[in-house]
Amino acid sequence: MEKDINKQLELIGRGTVEIIQLDGLKKKLENAIKSNKPLVIKAGFDPTAPDIHLGHTVLLRKLKHFQDLGHEVVFLIGDFTGLVGDPTGQSKTRPRLTREEVAANAKTYEKQISKVLDIKHLKVVFNSKWFDKMTPYQLAELAARQTVARVLERDDFSKRFKSGQEISFLEFLYPLFQAYDSVELKADVELGGSDQKFNMLMGRTLQEKYGQAPQVVLTMPLLEGLDGVQKMSKSLGNYVGINENAKDMFGKLMSLSDELMYKYYELLTDEDVAKIKSDVTSGKLHPKEAKVNLAKIIVAQYHAEKDAVKQAEEFDRAFKDKGFPEDVPLQEMHDIIDMNVVSVTASTLKLSKGEVKRKIFEGAVEIDCSEVSNLNLILEADKEYKIRLGKKFAKIIIKKSR
Repeated sequence: MEKDINKQLELIGRGTVEIIQLDGLKKKLENAIKSNKPLVIKAGFDPTAPDIHLGHTVLLRKLKHFQDLGHEVVFLIGDFTGLVGDPTGQSKTRPRLTREEVAANAKTYEKQISKVLDIKHLKVVFNSKWFDKMTPYQLAELAARQTVARVLERDDFSKRFKSGQEISFLEFLYPLFQAYDSVELKADVELGGSDQKFNMLMGRTLQEKYGQAPQVVLTMPLLEGLDGVQKMSKSLGNYVGINENAKDMFGKLMSLSDELMYKYYELLTDEDVAKIKSDVTSGKLHPKEAKVNLAKIIVAQYHAEKDAVKQAEEFDRAFKDKGFPEDVPLQEMHDIIDMNVVSVTASTLKLSKGEVKRKIFEGAVEIDCSEVSNLNLILEADKEYKIRLGKKFAKIIIKKSR
């Protein structure tokens, strides 16, 4: 275990939104160092989807920081709470998943988290372990330890209640279930997104009611998705999955805005963000190069260094030197009646003719690496063409009808 408490606090505090209570954390760390007994660090993940994306890794990376400092990290898979559905931030009741769906999703998590966490020194726990054994009497005892008024303090519950929207009793119990996980694990610290603050604070309250020392709550910022607006989410399509292939991952990261790039550096890498900002501001480092470096770091983490280098070279060839990706397959197109460049491009790239025309006017359409300006250009049969529209590529040959 790291014996320097200041070094511990510096690493733990990196990128965090809030630490409740900081004095409590210092005392816990001091006791851990004196007794040489690591703290129990908890973070829960409900397996409501099969894939983990970069937004999830903000928490995973913070857990890795605690591992590096020598503490006991517990990765809690909420296979029971996943059946309930976390109501946090929801304007209506979530559709409930089946046990089979949750179990299938949970099975994928252990393999994926090994890309970030040291599995050999990780404790993976399923909360069905205790909830499946809980009797109706024990459930009643748990429910009696919290009030409806306290739960209604949650902003999302309060809004739904005032507007007359339904809130199921099961949703009311969710924060209590999450809090009870901390009791079972005797957690010293719980990590979660800033939107989980209410649930984690309830964990502190419940631990005290069960005679335990309250956990320290550490909230992490929510990572915006590629759109730079909404929280990264697969359902919104603004995500980067850690299981995605290197090419897609690199391309998506290069689409980030310059402003959002710095937040990704802060939360997804160990780079010196202040220095990167300073170098970009002074002109020492071009923003595009900074973004390429970010994409390479992240791709290397979830694939390999050689994959990151290859994708950087491919991206540079495709976008800087106006080259064309080598791995675009050749498509044969048959029974094409209208050989006009607009029609062929629209058909090939699955776009509307109107959108293609608009892109041609913007200078965004290229045939064989040359900008298309003539809407009436007619393509020839039995000739290969390389079509590019922004980040969309196609290689085609139009075959004559026999």
